[in-house]
Amino acid sequence: MNYGICPLSVVPIRSTSSDSSEMISQLLFGEMVEVIGRKGKNWSKVRCAWDNYIGWVDTKQIKQITETEFEEYQNNFACSIELMQGAMTKEHSVPVTLGATLPKYDGIHFSLNGTSYTFSGQAVAPSELEPSSELLTKIARRYLYAPYQWGGRSPFGIDCSGFTQIIFKMIGIKLPRDSAEQVEVGEMVDFVEQAQPGDLAFFENRKGAITHVGLLLEDGRIIHASGQVRIDKIDHFGIFNVDTEKYTHKLRVTKRVLPTLPKSIKKDSSNEDEVTNQIEIF
Repeated sequence: MNYGICPLSVVPIRSTSSDSSEMISQLLFGEMVEVIGRKGKNWSKVRCAWDNYIGWVDTKQIKQITETEFEEYQNNFACSIELMQGAMTKEHSVPVTLGATLPKYDGIHFSLNGTSYTFSGQAVAPSELEPSSELLTKIARRYLYAPYQWGGRSPFGIDCSGFTQIIFKMIGIKLPRDSAEQVEVGEMVDFVEQAQPGDLAFFENRKGAITHVGLLLEDGRIIHASGQVRIDKIDHFGIFNVDTEKYTHKLRVTKRVLPTLPKSIKKDSSNEDEVTNQIEIF
């Protein structure tokens, strides 16, 4: 097997070839990998197609695909925007989470590893969207109250960089897996007060290393995964937890990945009645 695809809801990616080793990331349904090594019959060392992240997965939890399928699926897919929805075959149903990949989805059907599925939930095709801060923040809010889990990328357990990565994936923008690498993407915003909704804010630990990331909203707020996906206040010092009334994360830098908005529309309009066609599904 040189290429594989995830046929299950969520599959752990581990640091070593052992079920007891640390989970460092996850594959969601429909995400693909390149197999770059093996250990016995049970473990495959993989490089994730979306972000080039490397780790170990149980060989039984991925299905072989051809190089042609690997290339086709990367350029033709949709993402589920349902918290959880069944993908149906003639024989069984697979629970599909928010952020999962639906290869060659035509609005009703998609194909994975030679099997045809019916998906009746809502989905977005990143290639057909114009990335916007409004769309991004609407997707981000769907993860509110998802529990924090180290290495997680699903609404049932997600870490800070997994959260920012997956929401940008759903609008067709690739981010690296970890916050220390995500900080290298985009353009610098000099002051957090000059930020716009959709910008990324990065935070450092006592040693000066980037260890946390969140997505900025309007009115000095940030949505991020800390204990759970939550909304807190942010200023030039960092994140101010609205529950404990204490600063929890020290701000290091703010980066802009999306295009700069004109000043007249630099706001998060997620509560407005009027929306553009591409986000009416929300």
